[in-house]
Amino acid sequence: MIAPASFGALSPDAKQTRFYAEIVQEQVYPIRGRPAPEKGPAMPQAPHSSHSFGREDVMEFQAEMKYVLDTIWLLISGALVMWMAAGFAMLEAGMVRTKNVTAILTKNIALYSVACIAFYLIGYNLMYGEGNAVLGSGFALSGTSADGHSLLSDFFFQVVFVATAASIVSGTVAERVRFWPFMIFTLVLTAIIYPIQGHWTWGGTSLGGLIDGFSDFAGSTIVHSVGGWAGLAGALLLGARKGKYDSQGNIHPMPASSLPLSTLGTFVLWLGWFGFNAGSALAANEGAGMAMLVTHVSAATASLTWMTIEWIKFGKPSLVGIVTGMVAGLATITPASGFVGPLGALVYGISAGIVCYYGVTLVKRSLKIDDSLDVFAVHGVGGILGILLVAVFASPDLGGMGYAKGMTMGTQFVVQMTGTAATVIWSIIGTIVIIKIVSALVGLRVDDEAETDGLDLSEHGERGYN
Repeated sequence: MIAPASFGALSPDAKQTRFYAEIVQEQVYPIRGRPAPEKGPAMPQAPHSSHSFGREDVMEFQAEMKYVLDTIWLLISGALVMWMAAGFAMLEAGMVRTKNVTAILTKNIALYSVACIAFYLIGYNLMYGEGNAVLGSGFALSGTSADGHSLLSDFFFQVVFVATAASIVSGTVAERVRFWPFMIFTLVLTAIIYPIQGHWTWGGTSLGGLIDGFSDFAGSTIVHSVGGWAGLAGALLLGARKGKYDSQGNIHPMPASSLPLSTLGTFVLWLGWFGFNAGSALAANEGAGMAMLVTHVSAATASLTWMTIEWIKFGKPSLVGIVTGMVAGLATITPASGFVGPLGALVYGISAGIVCYYGVTLVKRSLKIDDSLDVFAVHGVGGILGILLVAVFASPDLGGMGYAKGMTMGTQFVVQMTGTAATVIWSIIGTIVIIKIVSALVGLRVDDEAETDGLDLSEHGERGYN
């Protein structure tokens, strides 16, 4: 700390310049891992001393402070995204039946731990390490770097993303999957499937030029599509829960254990999503503020849209519907949160509410797929919808932030379609291969008795509620 008396007879402007220079020397350089320059001569006694700090010194100070502030912003955003893990845990625990509450909570905590270690040792390098158009290389962060902020803050921000993708899958196959085999699946998903796809979009490559120019601001394809499509493949291979459908294909409701708990989880997710989308600006700037605003607008609009649809069709809105609509709005705006304005976010929210609502109907009633928590219809369908709409609402004529050089609405749409197709194919094939192998080796689905009694007792020997 600089003593006030050390400023001597300096003018106010000279005092401020010297103060900032001391901060750069004593605080900023060590953070960057660079040696601090030698201190200049003793504090001058007059404002017109020959020892002065010019424009270059001020610019360096500004750059260094931006580095520090952006690093802090990324750490805060990462903490908010980590808080989403609690949101998913609460939401899922409230939506499953009472006999499976402990099981879903245990999976959420364990998968988070597995994802963190797997991504640290293998996944981050496959995603961001030097390699080729398909995958990166290296081990445990070696040979990786970050631009404009600390590497370790970047890793923290990215690792909570990969854990979110695994949480999405857990909701799709809830109430019928064994614990340890699911952890094996999570290990492969977070160490290989997720990071390779992420390398194509965020890792500095474009899959051999096939998806060059692909725009996904906050990771809809990387997180939500990978999680949603992987979950769908898992639900198809595992089959429906016992009693979900009768012999005529009619749906039998499976009551949620705690709607208050799910509501709490929903608000936690809403808060955490600000870190998810606004943090993806990777800087504390106007873009982060806009991403936060459009995220808020889309979530609120989608929730109201879903509520209105139910009101018109059934005469009353449901809490589950309002909650689901909100999450759909968040998932859908994610890829566009850095490219669209507030009016575009309104359209995003309305579109998410309508498309995802009928997506749930299609999955359950037409395809007879038991997606336990409607994850695919929300994250998978919502994620694809959001990716494709980027090509439209990024247009400056519609209040968007514009396209990359040489891109038009038409060419952007083709690129978005290509990137989406690559994600879907990779996620489904990778998931099928893993599930087939795990099922053959150790079995993935619980037996009928365990499913009837509940996974709380059969898998963990303790109840969520007594």
